[in-house]
Amino acid sequence: MANPYVEEITQQLAALTEMKAEDLANLIETPPRPEMGDYALPCFALAKKFRKAPNVIAKELVGQLEMGDRIADVKALGPYLNFFVSQGNFVKDVLEKVLTQGRAYGQSEEGSGKTIVIDFSHPNIAKPFGIHHLRSTMIGNALRHIFRALGYEVIGVNHLGDWGSQFAKLILAWKRWGEGELTEDAITIQTLLDLYVRIHEEIENDPSAEEEARAWFRRLEDGDPEATRMWEVCVNVSFKEFDRVYEMLGIDFESIAGESFYQDKMAGTLERLREKELLKVSEGATIVDLEEWDMPPLIALRSDDATLYSTRDLAAAEYRWETYQFDQLLYVVDVAQSLHFKQLFKVLELMEYDWSQRCSHVVFGRLRFKDGAMSTRRGQVIFLEDVLHQAIELTREIIEEKNPDLPNKDQIARDVGIGAVIFADLDSRRIKDVVFDWKEMLNFNGETGPYVQYTHARYCSVLRKYGKALPPESVAYDLLNEPETLAVVKCLEQFPVQIQRAAESHEPSLIATYLIELCTVANRFYNAHRVLSDQAAVAEARVALVYAITIVLERGLALLGMKAPEEM
Repeated sequence: MANPYVEEITQQLAALTEMKAEDLANLIETPPRPEMGDYALPCFALAKKFRKAPNVIAKELVGQLEMGDRIADVKALGPYLNFFVSQGNFVKDVLEKVLTQGRAYGQSEEGSGKTIVIDFSHPNIAKPFGIHHLRSTMIGNALRHIFRALGYEVIGVNHLGDWGSQFAKLILAWKRWGEGELTEDAITIQTLLDLYVRIHEEIENDPSAEEEARAWFRRLEDGDPEATRMWEVCVNVSFKEFDRVYEMLGIDFESIAGESFYQDKMAGTLERLREKELLKVSEGATIVDLEEWDMPPLIALRSDDATLYSTRDLAAAEYRWETYQFDQLLYVVDVAQSLHFKQLFKVLELMEYDWSQRCSHVVFGRLRFKDGAMSTRRGQVIFLEDVLHQAIELTREIIEEKNPDLPNKDQIARDVGIGAVIFADLDSRRIKDVVFDWKEMLNFNGETGPYVQYTHARYCSVLRKYGKALPPESVAYDLLNEPETLAVVKCLEQFPVQIQRAAESHEPSLIATYLIELCTVANRFYNAHRVLSDQAAVAEARVALVYAITIVLERGLALLGMKAPEEM
């Protein structure tokens, strides 16, 4: 979304420097302190072109720039050109844009006609929806909202791990220790987890059990009726579990297709690999040799001709291209799978798919635990649903203590509690590891999700007290001239920029960080200036500002997948 003030600056500079306006726009910065101006251009990039020192270039350009309705002053501060906008016009332009566009503020049509496929969440069937799946789920969901705000068609794909040797091990476990026929009524997710843990302990002590499990997997891949029926039971029980968690998080998908969906497509993928002469046999396994690119081989078939998830991922990528003709295919998967995706993308390139360059691994750090690593095989799992319920209960206790008469408090406790968990996951750069800590994740003080939601609710309360139509029909924006007020308007103006940056860098934390910054400057304004007063024109102008704040906070929270309660 174009900024008319930056456009004014870059158009003038483009005429003076013979550089492209868009290249100059990429150089524009926000000065660290208000007294240094509103925008700044570092002249280092111009030094080579003009064969002069950056500070000399800045001084020369100052005298050639014209002031007007948008640019009130320009100063050369060392190697920087610092621009001061016409504050009255700036406040009016920004607030009118926010109030006129409402929830559409920050949106654009730059992605119109383009498709982005986002592969995210993908919990494993027959295992609990653990807290370790939270990161992929929330990062992927936020990216889906962010790209939609920019006009892209977004296909959210849940690529479920519903195929593989673990199902054969579960079948074997039931055969050894289950009672009667395996049915959906006979088991729960906890039952499957207990069986999974027990069979792995058995395999560690008795290697022959591994061979029995492999035999069951071969039967499953061959379509054996008994193996298929037992596998379907595990899948159906898991879907009930997952649907409940996704409903709590408010997440759905355009496509839910597990690895099993690609079973009948892998033969074609393997044939295309053979046609490109990419397959070879090594130690009984069928591989794609990637030694030339300093990578271990991608194993297409095991020595017993069983498929692996790498083969299924190749088939899935081909299917997605044929189905969606995507402009980007994003895999939101943790750092542990970095090598796998390097191998996957390289093999797609060797298959001479031009679209392989459109595939990206959106890597994120691991979820770590203070008390050691989590292991599904050993039953050391924290259920995501338990985390969400505990967050809701903690929020309800706080409401009962501080605002027991709050209407609809059960729904608000749900919105705020779940929001606390979501924000805790998204408020730092995705590449960073996140240490799971109950106390820290559910801390409602400081820079947290509940803090942002409470700020929104506070300003909604102000608007209810105002009690008139919003936005006000005629606003004297020139009355909004205090430093605290201008800081809020500058922050509001940055919202579309942050959405753009979050999309470009696949970084939802930029939205979370922005919301904290907006709350900080908004609360500084609120504490310094009375919004509702006997001065009707001033009150009207400040109400307009407060209304704009609520619009952007609600919209920003929605991008992260969070609710914005109007009361707390």
